[in-house]
Amino acid sequence: MEIPADTKPDAPQAARELTLRGLVLGALITIVFTAANVYFGLKAGITFATSIPAAVISMALLRRTRDATVQENNIVQTVASAAGTLSAIIFVLPGLVMIGWWRGFPYWTTFLICALGGVLGVMYSIPLRRALVTGSTLPFPEGVACAAVLNVSGAGDEARAGLGAVMRGAWTSAAFAALIGTRLFAGDVARYFRVGARGATGFDFSLSFALFGVGHLVGLWVGLAMLAGAAIAWGGLVPWFTALHPVAGGAAAAAEAAWSARVRFVGAGTIGVAAIWTLLSLARPVASGLSSALAASRARRQHGANALARVERDIPIGIVGVVTLACLVPVAVILGAFARGSGLGAQLAVLVAGGLAYVVLMSFFVSAVCGYMAGLIGASNSPLSGVGILVVIGAAVLLALGLEPHLPPVAGRALVAFALFVTAVIFAVATIANNNLQDLKTGQLVDATPWRQQLALVVGVVMGAAVIPPVLGLLNQAYGFAGAPGADPARALPAPQAGLISALAVGVLQGKIDWRLIVDGAAIGAAAIAVDAALTRRWRRVSLPPLAIGLGIYLPTSTTLMVVLGAIAGHWFERRADRGPSPEATRRLGVLLASGLIVGESLVGVLLAALVVFSGRPAPLALVGDGFANAAVWLGGGAFAVTIAWLYRSIGRPPVSSFINR
Repeated sequence: MEIPADTKPDAPQAARELTLRGLVLGALITIVFTAANVYFGLKAGITFATSIPAAVISMALLRRTRDATVQENNIVQTVASAAGTLSAIIFVLPGLVMIGWWRGFPYWTTFLICALGGVLGVMYSIPLRRALVTGSTLPFPEGVACAAVLNVSGAGDEARAGLGAVMRGAWTSAAFAALIGTRLFAGDVARYFRVGARGATGFDFSLSFALFGVGHLVGLWVGLAMLAGAAIAWGGLVPWFTALHPVAGGAAAAAEAAWSARVRFVGAGTIGVAAIWTLLSLARPVASGLSSALAASRARRQHGANALARVERDIPIGIVGVVTLACLVPVAVILGAFARGSGLGAQLAVLVAGGLAYVVLMSFFVSAVCGYMAGLIGASNSPLSGVGILVVIGAAVLLALGLEPHLPPVAGRALVAFALFVTAVIFAVATIANNNLQDLKTGQLVDATPWRQQLALVVGVVMGAAVIPPVLGLLNQAYGFAGAPGADPARALPAPQAGLISALAVGVLQGKIDWRLIVDGAAIGAAAIAVDAALTRRWRRVSLPPLAIGLGIYLPTSTTLMVVLGAIAGHWFERRADRGPSPEATRRLGVLLASGLIVGESLVGVLLAALVVFSGRPAPLALVGDGFANAAVWLGGGAFAVTIAWLYRSIGRPPVSSFINR
């Protein structure tokens, strides 16, 4: 007879869920993946989810022990998943270097922003769990995929094959990235050309296995939506703006100037409308989740902890409140310290009180938005960039209206820095809330205990926060960021989101923003919402997510085009897998291969940054000069295509005996 849910005893494996070895293993994976994600995000404008590769690594290592459980492996991936989202702080913090306010990344300030914001993100996501995970029909594609991987942890053959796919992808992409470093292979294929008498456009196709892997993970419709955005940007807006506002130089200079100065702001408007639309759709489920969390707290007080099933036990809401207040106090301190250091000490009380109130309110709203999007299209595709845009515009507008009229003109730059600083704190909250809800969905599917996962994620937040400052400092010293004072444009990391967010803050507070571009982008966003709704009503599985269209507009083609190719190739691979003997297992191998492609290239990027710093040479591995560039394009492009075909073939026909559909 089925035991009632509210009286079920803890399953035996629950005692082996939150273990010291699991926390240590998760922390080590977090350190490695955080370094990789920071580099990749600055280069491509996208961070990758680390849950699935962490789960596979954990399964491969812990399966040698007799008492390892699915729940313990889940704790490892929960800790390590912090690397996939907390590193998205790079979408904001480099902006302080770009505007010339910081020259580097002060360790303790950067650490506290990430750690305090991350812990607040865990706390904010707890009442949202009931609204968005247990009380909704959101698919949580990445959380479900991770649970599927964990649930085969007992199948030794599949665990070994999964680890092999991750390692094959990692070694392949690492080797290719190293060959690009030697300049024997080109890193991209770029072509720019004139359109009409004065217009210009072009493309930059990056030969990046990491971007290809991202495309495989995000799926066909997200990839096609990004392609639609890129077509709007480079097929329509860039030629239009270059014809209206000609600049000196060739087609490449004209096209890049139009995209950077105008088209990206159109994309910002598109992303902003998509994020607001998501927020409006969340009012009812968020209110329901808060009500459910309060009801659970009352049940605990009246009947004790056993009043709730183990799989429904969050960190108690009272403890959530205490921890939240304990985090907000040091947040107020660092806001005050930043304000004093900015020369705004006379306005200290207003800045701290206003900044803290903005952090509290906006953090919860953006946590709900990101959590919802994680459930809808996966944590990797949540509107973190759009959220940052909305938050920084809100902060800048409030500062412009409330303080700027009472300050001398020279204080404008300090207000820009303060707006970015506040945005960074809120951004850290949003990224972890987004990630935690995905982890909790995975936990729900493997009978995990929510409070144990929430505690494990706090550990991951602290470990990730400890790694981010030195890696950011290393990359800043080795390459710099596009647009930062003294940065070499030929070597600088693009950091596209940080550049856009800092430009928006400067534009609002110094009156340099063309609001017509934002409004035009908002109109495109509204049209995209309408088109997506019509497609979804007509064909249930067909969609063009408005957020992805916005990303396609404001990310460079060096990022979007390879993601699109990866999405199309991944779709073809999955359709081919459906015709094979073990479709689910084969599709999982494709996910793991893509994860490995991202990790390998990103880690080599960090190592190359270290070589640049310590050697003092911009290309320490170069074996040939500029005269080899044309041959390198053909060699790199041909090798890339052949390698992709080999990788998919190597995992596309797994032995039937090794994979059992479950």
